[in-house]
Amino acid sequence: FALVAGVILTVIVRAVVQGAKNRASPVLAVEAVIVAKRSETHSSMHNNMQDDMHSDSHANTYYATFEVESGDRMELAISNEEIGLLAEGDRGKLTFQGTKYISFVREPHRRDL
Repeated sequence: FALVAGVILTVIVRAVVQGAKNRASPVLAVEAVIVAKRSETHSSMHNNMQDDMHSDSHANTYYATFEVESGDRMELAISNEEIGLLAEGDRGKLTFQGTKYISFVREPHRRDL
């Protein structure tokens, strides 16, 4: 029990510390290209004591890797709603704060004009 509680506490402390760092960071807007997208599936099993049944729940976290003009890359978590609007190779203005994604405004492709 102590090990599980320790792991949970560690995860919570890391999230709080990262959130504080993000809030203390400046909001930056830079030109960037999306070079990769990926998703991570998290699943958990729930035990229903009344029915003696197990149910699985799944959650996805989506990420996009952006390359900025200096050649540096950063991977940021993107919402489920927005990830489908982004494609590898898209160029545009990335706005972020620390490790927190704020927005990506895609530049129109020549064929879009």
